[in-house]
Order: sequence, then structure tokens, then C-alpha cells
Amino acid sequence: RAPDEIVVVDNDPAASARDTVRDFAATAPFAVHYDVQPVKNIALTRNRTVALARGRWLAMVDDDERVPSHWLQTHLEMAAACAADGVLGPVIPQIPPQAAAWIRRGRFFEYGGGVDGRPVPPSAMWVNNALLDAGMVKAEPGPFDARYGLTGGEDSDLMSRLAARGRRIIWSDQAYVTEPVEARRLNLRWILLRALSGGQDYATLWSQGRFGTLHAGSHVLFFLRSLLQMTAAAGLALMLLPAGRHHCVAWLRKAAANAGKISALFGWRYREYGAVAPVRSDADS
Repeated sequence: RAPDEIVVVDNDPAASARDTVRDFAATAPFAVHYDVQPVKNIALTRNRTVALARGRWLAMVDDDERVPSHWLQTHLEMAAACAADGVLGPVIPQIPPQAAAWIRRGRFFEYGGGVDGRPVPPSAMWVNNALLDAGMVKAEPGPFDARYGLTGGEDSDLMSRLAARGRRIIWSDQAYVTEPVEARRLNLRWILLRALSGGQDYATLWSQGRFGTLHAGSHVLFFLRSLLQMTAAAGLALMLLPAGRHHCVAWLRKAAANAGKISALFGWRYREYGAVAPVRSDADS
């Protein structure tokens, strides 16, 4: 099934994608809308796409992903079959042949989501491959929170809000997209920083009670558990290095994720989409 329309919002003030989109729109069998959101902020850019969209459903993918011909129809069929407010699907990484053997063996670019046909856990929701009820999304403030514009996590924030309101978000194994992994990501630094950022996203939302009710002492227990898990993971990384670098990095990634949880509790956020320098964030206030 073809879409009714495609919305492209360029986050480059120079509108560098304008000609490419114009050429595509000239032969596309559906409407193509193009706009520029000049402020460096992924949440504001996503918000502009939502504002421009006019359809009953919003089908969302990242700009570096590729969709198969059955993708949209599969999403729509799952939504209808499960009476769902939204459907999420997997992103299958395509590792280039020049990647190091430890990266290919470690499967560091694969992310789990859910069980086919079942609701997705609130802590595993993103919009890099999603079909969402447009009215539901537009009813949310933002809907993406601009405070996450340079750190990332704006999609997890939105989806956890929807889950907290009882919205039914289903997983579909068949509604997959593929993503060629860029060469700049094929290194230990990128893998660990992404894990750190993911841990910070989780802790920020957890501290707002998105994943369960908080009680007196919850933050202390969360800190101690994260510290213990970080220490244990770092120790296992050293122990398993002789068994293969991919085993070592897998546990280093767990250690980085827990370090991210701890740092977020103290208000530090890594700016994944901005300067590398750390900043304090009020996203969890």
C-alpha cells in the first residue's frame, strides 16, 4: 500500500534536502510536503512533521532507514487486527563488510522490542519504526518534548506518556525496516556512548514514575542497584576479554548503560545531537 502523503522536514537551515525532495515529488504518486525546521533540535523537527501530516495514521521512520514494499500495509493490518492505537516494528541493521569481526559477532546494533502481536513494554518504545494514531499523538503536549532536542530520548518520553494513558501499542515482527550502519558508528566509543545515552533515557523516565509507582527510598535502591550492576558488568568485561572482544564489549555496554542511569540521577545528560560537552538538564524536573 502506498502512503497518502509523505512529510519531510529538513533540520538544515540551508535547506540542503530541498532539491532532492523536489525531484522525488515531481514523479511521486502521492503528495509530498517539504519544510525546514532551522533550529538544531530533533524534537522540534519531529513536531513539525506531526503538525504538517493530515492523515488518520502517522507512519514514522528515521531518515537513515529503508522500508520494504509491504511495510505500511503490514503495520495497518496489525493495527486493525489488534484494535491498536499504534504498532512498532524492528529495525534490522545492515553491517558493512568492512566492519571488524568483533562488531559483526557482537550484534551491538540490534535492539529488542517485543513479542509479535503483543503489547510493547513501556521501557522499549521508540518511533524509529512506528505507526501511530494521528489524533492520539497530536493530543499530547508537544507532542515531542523540546527539552530532549539535543540529548535524544524524546520518542521514549512520548511513548511512555502514551503507555501511561493506557494506549495500546502492539509489536509486529513483520513490519520491519532496515538500516545501513554508518562507518562512523563502527567503533567502541560510539557503542558505549549510545549505551550511556540509553541508560540516561531510562533513568530519566523511571524517575518520573513512567515504569511504576515510586516509593520512599526508591531512588536510593535504584542507585545502589545500578552501581552494583555497573561494577559487576565491568568486572565481567575484564574476565571475558580472553574469550573474545565481542564478549568484553557486550558487558562494557551494560556497564555504560548503568553508568548512564547513575549520571542521570544526578542531572547529567550526554548531548547525543549536540556538543559533546556535558550539560545539566531539567528534563526530569
